[in-house]
Amino acid sequence: MKVALVHDWLTGMRGGEKVLEVLCELFPDADLFTLFHRRGSVSPLIERRRITTSFVQQLPFAAQRYRHYLPLFPLAVRGFHFDGYDLVVSTSHCAVKSVRTPDHVRHICYCHSPMRYAWDQFDAYFGPDRVGPIASRFVYRPVMRAMAQWDANTADRVDRFVANSAYVAGRIRRYYSRAATVVFPPVDTRFFQPDFQARGRHVLIVSALVPYKRIELAIDACALAGVPLRIAGDGPDRARLEARASDRAGSTGARPAAVTFLGPMSGDRLRDEYCRARAVILPGEEDFGIVPVEAQSCGTPMVAYARGGALETVIDQETGVFFDEPTAASLAAALVRIDGHRFDAARLHAHAECFSRERHRDAMRQLIADTLAAPEGTEW
Repeated sequence: MKVALVHDWLTGMRGGEKVLEVLCELFPDADLFTLFHRRGSVSPLIERRRITTSFVQQLPFAAQRYRHYLPLFPLAVRGFHFDGYDLVVSTSHCAVKSVRTPDHVRHICYCHSPMRYAWDQFDAYFGPDRVGPIASRFVYRPVMRAMAQWDANTADRVDRFVANSAYVAGRIRRYYSRAATVVFPPVDTRFFQPDFQARGRHVLIVSALVPYKRIELAIDACALAGVPLRIAGDGPDRARLEARASDRAGSTGARPAAVTFLGPMSGDRLRDEYCRARAVILPGEEDFGIVPVEAQSCGTPMVAYARGGALETVIDQETGVFFDEPTAASLAAALVRIDGHRFDAARLHAHAECFSRERHRDAMRQLIADTLAAPEGTEW
């Protein structure tokens, strides 16, 4: 059986790339198609694939600004051809769920999210405070409206949707009018283990530094609560967030709270950060959120916004605490509350095992086999 794997872009090892990595294990001879590939940015298992990129790879400044070519992505995915393949598996949060496949080729889409910026997070990326009122209203809004229409119109190119959470399955139903099977993303619970060392009083964020992650909310809350914050990750919002952290530190009077930007982090260093933190913060609404599971696997409790995927991965008062309002005051109050709880690291790790890599791999293997065995025209 000849298999093609399709991924939006390859620029780092985040949750989506962990799903892709398991697919590479399941299909060791599969070819890989992607809009853009920053060489050396993903694991050796993925880098060893035969990788076909789109014309976006050749555009000026694509290495730093590939997201700016978003309006060209529909044209880019049309350049991928799958004649001669038996199965296409796309892992998509943006455009590649819309690839065209021949009638005889089954297309399974593991959907991390319908296109966020086009559907329900426009203001976080292209609101007036981001790009200016004129550009927001007259440039980006019409473009994103057209992208949302294209995204909805091409949903029927997928034979079977797989969602990374029940929350995302709901969004697929709402925006695409399609059902989706939930298979949680894989977490390496064998690697992320508690080490029972003494923890600091600081809290940790592990995140791409992009608007919808709401990192500024955590910076403001930690300033209010006087709690040191360490931030692992990088992204286009870093300079803005560093400036905000500096402003907040200077305005807290007698209780300055240090904010340390650690940059991109993985492997042993990331695991050590999880194990040293008093808690890990998830300040925004996530589709699934792999960080909460990695943190709990290390025995570290979560302070999470009570919306989205966190409701499926965190048990309130048992593996973390929730805050209900997307405000610095609500998050700061949760940071105070967590100091009154004693969390059992072994219990947190046992809960994280529900999301293990092994469970994910077994579930995907069975789902793919069932899809291929089903009669033509089966609706899921």
